Amino acid sequence: MEKKATRLAYGEALVKLGKINKDVVVLDADLTKSTMTTFFQKEFPNRHLNMGIAEANMMATAAGIATTGKIPFASTFAVFAAGRAFDQIRNSIAYPHLNVKICPTHAGVSLGEDGGSHQSIEDIALMRVLPGMVVLSPADAVETEKMIFAVAEYKGPVYVRLGRLPVPIIFDEDYKFEIGKAVTLTQGNDVALIATGLLVYEALEAAKTLKEKGINARVINMSTIKPLDNETVLKAAKECKFIVTSEEHSIIGGLGGAVAEYLSEVHPTKVIRHGVNDVFGQSGEGNEMLDKYKLRAKDIVEIVLKNM
Repeated sequence: MEKKATRLAYGEALVKLGKINKDVVVLDADLTKSTMTTFFQKEFPNRHLNMGIAEANMMATAAGIATTGKIPFASTFAVFAAGRAFDQIRNSIAYPHLNVKICPTHAGVSLGEDGGSHQSIEDIALMRVLPGMVVLSPADAVETEKMIFAVAEYKGPVYVRLGRLPVPIIFDEDYKFEIGKAVTLTQGNDVALIATGLLVYEALEAAKTLKEKGINARVINMSTIKPLDNETVLKAAKECKFIVTSEEHSIIGGLGGAVAEYLSEVHPTKVIRHGVNDVFGQSGEGNEMLDKYKLRAKDIVEIVLKNM
């Protein structure tokens, strides 16, 4: 199966977008080759700003640019974007509801060798809590490109979570992405597997194994974490025996938290949160990290079997 990192798809999508939308401006915090904004920099040098290792200043600058009618895309590593620049995102972007697109790469433990200090496992929680902030996490390269084009059309602040590790391409070019809408990839009423990011592929693989065991799993790609597709979540809760959420993020405050919070109020349902279990990451190759933190299809299967 062909694999491609979502950060690479992001860099390529920016160039395509830049050719048809002259208002797109890209900012980077001295990581252009890592975030792949180097492609945009080479194509449109006058519309790319390397802000240096000054993430807070980059976000404040992006906010200022947004007030002129331009569409700034700001990129660095997720741990620096959501963490180091949180105050500027909160007060300079989210509070005035400015049209800034925050698109960090290297999220989650699959970042790998840079270790726990750089593996952001709390960024979804930090961004989800901000009023008016849209939070997105693409499953593959195809969805990433569709997402970036949709984000450029959306008016308001958006956080797009991207990864370093090449991941399997799930969708074809006919795939439709819409902010706020989940996509049901397989049908089943025994269990609902609601996944986001690179865990969508793992959920699909888990569903295949479960099928062989006589268990029909519904797989839902929840690429928009905020605003959550409540309708799809509620339908799954009513029609399936229980729900497993899967994410490359802490089980606290991410996709699992969002699903559990919503269902606890409208339709109490058993929700098992599959993700990073309240620990920091550590140094190792990206795929080794996914194995270490039990973020694989076999781990989803094990969770389902224990709860059937």
